[in-house]
Amino acid sequence: MWYARFLSIGRLLLLAGMWAVVMLVLAGCQKHEPNSNRWVTVEAFRGFSEPGQTINSYHIRNYIDSLIKADKEATTADIRTRSYYLNDGKFLWIDRKGVDHRADTLLFWLKGIDKMGFSMRRFCVENIEDDLLALRSLRLDTTRQGNINAVLARLEYRLTKAYFRYAAGQRFGFTNPAYLLNRLDTIEPSRYDSVVRPVRYRGLFDVPMDHLSKDFFNAAIRKVEVDSLSSFLSEVQPRSNFYDALQKRLAEGRIDKTMRAKILCNMERCRWRTKERIQDKGKYVIVNIPSMHLMAIDHHDTLTMRIGCGSLKTKTPLLVSRIKRMDVNPQWVIPRSIIDKDVAHHVGDRHYFDSRRYYVVDRRTGKEVDFSEVTFSMLRSHNYSVVQRGGKGNSLGRLVFRFDNNFSVFLHDTSSRGVFSREDRSVSHGCVRVEKPFELGVFLMHEKNQQLIDKLQYSMTADSLANRKMIVRSIKVEPQVPLFITYYTLFPMAGGRMVEYADIYGYDKVIYDSLKPYL
Repeated sequence: MWYARFLSIGRLLLLAGMWAVVMLVLAGCQKHEPNSNRWVTVEAFRGFSEPGQTINSYHIRNYIDSLIKADKEATTADIRTRSYYLNDGKFLWIDRKGVDHRADTLLFWLKGIDKMGFSMRRFCVENIEDDLLALRSLRLDTTRQGNINAVLARLEYRLTKAYFRYAAGQRFGFTNPAYLLNRLDTIEPSRYDSVVRPVRYRGLFDVPMDHLSKDFFNAAIRKVEVDSLSSFLSEVQPRSNFYDALQKRLAEGRIDKTMRAKILCNMERCRWRTKERIQDKGKYVIVNIPSMHLMAIDHHDTLTMRIGCGSLKTKTPLLVSRIKRMDVNPQWVIPRSIIDKDVAHHVGDRHYFDSRRYYVVDRRTGKEVDFSEVTFSMLRSHNYSVVQRGGKGNSLGRLVFRFDNNFSVFLHDTSSRGVFSREDRSVSHGCVRVEKPFELGVFLMHEKNQQLIDKLQYSMTADSLANRKMIVRSIKVEPQVPLFITYYTLFPMAGGRMVEYADIYGYDKVIYDSLKPYL
């Protein structure tokens, strides 16, 4: 079997040399010009039968073990590469004939790394090319680094490592946003909590995604084994016009370091494979935090408006959901964090509570608690809630858009309309304030029922709700409309124009730092 001891390349060349001598003798029988190689003998090829020219699987394994011990890089692809060979994985790229065409196929794709803004050195491209040339031109020697088994070991290991890195990165992204962003901001402990608790992190990313797993690497190995490498590498490429536009912009040059980093970060975002894709939807709402704008799109119709988003300390989370209903003149159940920070120490201050239309509710009974009975311990207890009455002056405004999420955030109107005239609109505790709530409400209606539209307008604007026939409390959104809260610091606009926005939450820096192993 070949893994016991490979056929010596030297022996093959020895036979080839003998055949050459025979052919030279035969050629000498014809009346041709004297051949300069006519005196070549078999002895000239004996050097190729030296141990340094003999393929031996045992030696290759030993060299691979040495490469594993020296490899300290810690991407998931690197770890999987080491694991594969430590568990006696079969050689993927070499056999008794050396290295076959699959290595050239992979090299073709790897040479496009620079168009992605990455360094080919990080994918061992130059090293692979050098070793392939040495092998195919027989520039080999008997030294540890230059003998054929060392060369084959390097090719086998580096080809797999580069392949895993490239395929996994293009399919799932070279970074993991769920890990990066959900370990970015710590939650400050309550000023009233005397118990020392473990560090907790604020959730900032909850977008359902396809995640890299062992199954993907197993599938990648099978694609090599059945010689489906090219089709597989084509399948893992990002599929979006935005990605293509960013790549084209990168290739144009004439960009400074800051813009280059911004392009790379947004290309990386395009690689993240969300289970729900914007481009697959006909009707949807997208909020882009850096632009501080909302776009409601229904095929070719677009409604745009300004938004107010979470502050740097209370960032609006990135998520995917579906808007399921609109509540008119909603009450606001104040989040626990705001109670601890702003409300609790005002206990007993009736003016503070009355001016803001706050009241306390016993969650067990649903009944309002008499203000004279409200205590500090009640406000700190999870059995009681602080609620702001609906209507004029409510922090949520006159209309709130509900959707399922794990952060208790929503889109809503606001009583502080002046925020939309500001350039910096990162002002909220995490919810998204919308500039045109009524227009968004009409957009979300599947059938534009004029009677319902009139009721919505009346309920949102009337100081007195005496005309009960015109009052509407809640409107279902059927079918539910997809919602995407995103973070792109470069964003495509109509006509292919690309607009740049400030990295207001610092996410680009976090992503760029994680991309450095590939730069």
